Parts: sequence; structure tokens; C-alpha cells
Amino acid sequence: MKIDPINTPETFLAFISLLSVFVLSACKEKPPLVVAIDPKIGSMGDIVSIAGENFGGEQGTSYVTIAGQEPTSSSYLEWSNTLIRVRLPEFGGAGLIYVHRGGRKSNPVLFSDRGNIPQSSQTAHRVGPVIDEIRPSSAPIGSLISIRGNGFGTNAENGKVFFTWSAENSTQITMEAMNSGLGDEKWTSEEIRVHIPDGAISGNIEVHTSRGKSLPVYFEVTGKPGFKTFKDKRSYTVSYSVNIKVQAASAPNTLYVWVPEPTRSASQPNIQLLSRNNNPIAENYRGTSLFQLKDVVSGANININLSYVVDAYGVETNINLSDVSSQNSMPDTFLQETPLLPVDKIQRLAETIVGRERNPYVKAKRIYDWILDAVAVQAEPLYNEVENVVEQKKADAYSASLLFCTLARGAGIPALPIAGVLVDRFRETSPHYWAEFWIEGLGWVPVDMGLGAGLAPKDFSVPQDARAWYFGNIDSQRIAFSRGQNPLSPMDPRGRRAIRNPDYALQDFWEEAVGDIQSYSSLWSGIAVTGAYAQ
Repeated sequence: MKIDPINTPETFLAFISLLSVFVLSACKEKPPLVVAIDPKIGSMGDIVSIAGENFGGEQGTSYVTIAGQEPTSSSYLEWSNTLIRVRLPEFGGAGLIYVHRGGRKSNPVLFSDRGNIPQSSQTAHRVGPVIDEIRPSSAPIGSLISIRGNGFGTNAENGKVFFTWSAENSTQITMEAMNSGLGDEKWTSEEIRVHIPDGAISGNIEVHTSRGKSLPVYFEVTGKPGFKTFKDKRSYTVSYSVNIKVQAASAPNTLYVWVPEPTRSASQPNIQLLSRNNNPIAENYRGTSLFQLKDVVSGANININLSYVVDAYGVETNINLSDVSSQNSMPDTFLQETPLLPVDKIQRLAETIVGRERNPYVKAKRIYDWILDAVAVQAEPLYNEVENVVEQKKADAYSASLLFCTLARGAGIPALPIAGVLVDRFRETSPHYWAEFWIEGLGWVPVDMGLGAGLAPKDFSVPQDARAWYFGNIDSQRIAFSRGQNPLSPMDPRGRRAIRNPDYALQDFWEEAVGDIQSYSSLWSGIAVTGAYAQ
């Protein structure tokens, strides 16, 4: 007699058990969930980012459908468990987007085709700026792009361009494209030329003016040899002041005071003025608020008080050395000699340190290591010039940062000294100096010579291996007030300028007296942190 093995009690129970495990496993596996798409309104051929959960670590047999149409395999640019980036089919249309995985599909999200949006309501009669196109449609960090359309206004005074920016554990937000100092920028009613700012990522671009904001247009940031992570956000409320006491003066006269402002950057993107007791004649004038005190009199006691809220982020970089380009598209401004950076005088030393190395990231690391090995970096202020540091092999954080920038420029690497303050856990501040160097396609990379040498204040938190960490990374326990030396110009050729020791900003001078001001004194307060909030 033939016995069917499936019908024996033992094998039948085993089969049922395996089937139950399979069914339970399938039931426990969650279906894909779409949280958001970006952009929600776009054109066929654009790249759409789909954020959510349970997409799977790799694509495999999973796929996306848009209005029932599946993109080709080459259209998928990225697939992770939480993010999919896919180019929309050129001949597709608007409709529902689904993510399909393991025989299950996600919740639907609607994508709208800009080409099918009624012209009369969205563009032709739209009040405010309208973006028609961006040329090129993709480019690396630092590249000059042209935004064409209408309604931008005749100048940039009341207008801003925003790119997409993202911090760790937060949704994507926009960051303002600042005056980059790279040249060739332009703003007319029909065209804006702007450089892609450091920290920008692929995503929407918007133009904001006093008449409103444009519809978003997707832009692809390409050519990155690695990535930056902005993390450990801290919001600081800072206050500082200048007290002017006039001993002897008579009209006519003018006293000009340049008060540094917190500087906007990728790691310090949001700055808000809270209060000030005087209005400057020029705001954000080369990184300062310029105050004009006219016809001061003997015995006058004048105070200038300012308060800001500053969002600061730590920065961590991850570099693919094989993808780093030796080319440099930055202008010569960031390579040239300045009064603080005597590039020509120590060019040969820079060439000796880097040898035949061509990778700018590796060259910068060699310079960093050479300084920490060859120079005694100390906490006490020295304010010594770069040439003296090379000769005496002694430096403080200020002169060590200047030496790094000088050697980097001598090795063909754009570099900037940064000045600001450190903030300890008790909100006490101290002036501090660090640097940034440029990597093509990635942007500015931070370096802190002082903390890398172990000079952290007593109540300041540092990573365990500070020397290794502070090359390419920076903490959020700081506020920057200048990036590079602020090239201020005298208001009057006959003015008497007051030059101070380096403080929380790098300025040529801080005050200028014009006319019959015989004697006065000034007291600049330190930076007081009145509130600090970690997020």
C-alpha cells in the first residue's frame, strides 16, 4: 500500500507548524509607509524623493508606481529603508505614488504635474515671483546657477533665494543663499544668478520677495565626494554692548563704531535680532552693524546694546578620498596673501609639508598634523604673527589658525580663519579661533587647531580623541562672528581709527573718530549668553 507522507500525523503537524511560522512572519512584516514626497508638484523627468518607512535596505524586487506606471530600473537613484529617490517617467502623468515591496503596497500620496496646472491661476495671474527654469538643472556646491522667471524685483534688497538644507533627525528645511563673495552674482526682475551655498542638498529652490514667494522648483546638487551631517543643534541668546565715554569734544564731529554681528553659515543658518537700543546707519555691513554717533559732546556717555538668537549646529564630515577632486573652482581671493596670512613668505614650507600629494583633503591633514607636532600651541594669548610662529614654534589658538590657513593657501587649498566664542556648560564664553578649508563639491570643512591641541576651557565638553576629531568636525558649543578678516574701509581719510587686539571677530579696526573729538574711551563687553537650549 502506498502511503502519502503528507497524510501521516507527524508530517502533517510539522507542515502545519512551518506554515504557521511563515504566515506569522509575513503578518509581522510591516507594509511600506510613505510619509512625504518632495516635490509634491513637479514636471515629468524631475527627481522625486519619497520619505517613509519599511522600504527595505535595498531595492531588490521592490518598485514604485506613479499613476500606475513603473519607472525603468535606471530611473532609481537611491533606495534605502527610509528614502527612495527616483526620476519620474518622461511620458508619465500626475497621479498616486505607491511603494511596492514583498507583494504589499504603501499608502497612496498624490503627485501633481506642473504642466497640467491651470496657467491662469498658478502662473499667468500669480502675484509675486515665478520661477520658469533653472540653468543648469544640476550642479555641485559653489557653482553659479541662473534662475529665470519674472517678478523677482529690480534688486536683492528685499529678495532672497532659498535652497534645501537638512539637519540630523529633522525634516528638510530651507537655507538662505548668502552673498558668497564668489563674484558674478546678479539680481534683476527676470534673472537671478547665485552660487549654490555650502550645506545645500538636492531639493526645492524658492525665491522670496516682499510680494510673496515662488512655487518650489526641484534642483539636484551633484558631485559630492562625501557628505556633511549637521547635528546637536543649540540655540543661544547672546547680548553684548559698547560703552563710549567722551572726555573732550566739540562739534562738528562723528564717531563711527563697527559692531560685529553673528555670521550666517551652513552650521549657523538662523540668526535673529532680538533687540538693540540704537539703529545703525548700515546693517550687515561686511559682517557688522555700523553705528554713527554725530556731534558727541564732552561728558557724553553712550551705550550700544545688541541681543541676538543664534542657532548653532555641530558638523561631522565623511569623505570618500578617492572621489575628492584636485581641481578648484574658487576664486583666487581665498588663496591670496593678506596682512594676516603671509602666503608668499612661507610658500616653500607649505610645499615641503604636503610633498607631492595632490588630494587637497590629505594635504590639509598633513598641514594640521605638522602644526600640532612641530608647534607648541598654548592657552595663553600670544597674538603672534605667522612668520614668528614658524620661527619660534610657539602659538595660541589665534596664530595657529592663521598658520593653518596660510599654509593651506600656500598648498593651493582655499582656507578661511574663523573668529567667535566658545560656550561652556555654565554659559561662560571665551574668544576662540578656528578655520575652514574648501573641498570641491563638498564645501567648507572645519578645523580647530586649539581644541585639537587640547586647549579646551575647563568646563567645555570635548570628544575623547580631540586631535583626530577636530580635523573635519566641529561642535555646536560655539558662536562665530566672522569668517575671514572683515575688510573694513575708513569712512573718512582723515579719520583716526582704533585697532584692538583680536577678539571675537577679525576686523581691521573697530572705531573711527572724525572731526574735533579730542579724547574718548570705549569699553567693549564680552559676549554674554543669557539663554542656551539644546535640541
